Amino acid sequence: MKLQYVFTILSFLILLVLHGSTTSAQGPAAAPAAPIAPVAAAPAPPGPTNVTKILEKAGQFTLLIRLLKSTQVADQLLGQLNNSNNGMTLFAPTDNAFSSLKSGTLNSLSDEQKVELVQFHIVPTYLTSSQFQTISNPLRTQAGDSGDGKFPLNITTTGNSVNITSGLTNTSVSGTIYTDGQLAVYQIDQVLRPLQLFAPRPPAPAPAPAKSKKKKASVVADSPDETPADNSKAAAVQNIVLFGVAAVVGAIYL
Repeated sequence: MKLQYVFTILSFLILLVLHGSTTSAQGPAAAPAAPIAPVAAAPAPPGPTNVTKILEKAGQFTLLIRLLKSTQVADQLLGQLNNSNNGMTLFAPTDNAFSSLKSGTLNSLSDEQKVELVQFHIVPTYLTSSQFQTISNPLRTQAGDSGDGKFPLNITTTGNSVNITSGLTNTSVSGTIYTDGQLAVYQIDQVLRPLQLFAPRPPAPAPAPAKSKKKKASVVADSPDETPADNSKAAAVQNIVLFGVAAVVGAIYL
């Protein structure tokens, strides 16, 4: 009976040892893997600044927007802002500025001249308000080089006032519409009129007077155009000659 009891205890101890070895070999249960967080997509790079949308948001620039689109200068600006590091500056006339022009002014311009008018308001450089203090005149605009005197644009400052002159138009910057380091849009209250398009043209020279044709006088013997006075004189002379001849003949026979 004692042997049986001892054998049972030994069997229990052996099973206990074997169970512990198996548990140690397996090790602790692995913790469940944490879920992988989705990687956020990188934000798309901002596109080039849309000038017409900026003006639409600001309001009171309907006529300028219409000109920008009809002349396709808006598309040119979009491409230039996307491919240039110099930036752009736009002087934007309000609707009231266009309304103050003489009636029919815009309609009198050709398509090419309308392009030049819009481009005259664009400087191919980004200008901050502080740079107006030290800028060199005349400014070069998109309409062309001002050195030839056709598209002069000059800027002067008096305190915080920025004055602009085109030779025919004198106005000033009345507000900042937009600025982002690449594009600057400034409000002006008059349309900048370049000399090339609006300077008075000199009057055309008067045509030379037509040369009158001189009639050549023709001398015709016994012309029927002789006056009666001339005819009577000729008859008197003829009578005198005949009388003289008769006197000579009579003297000879006497």
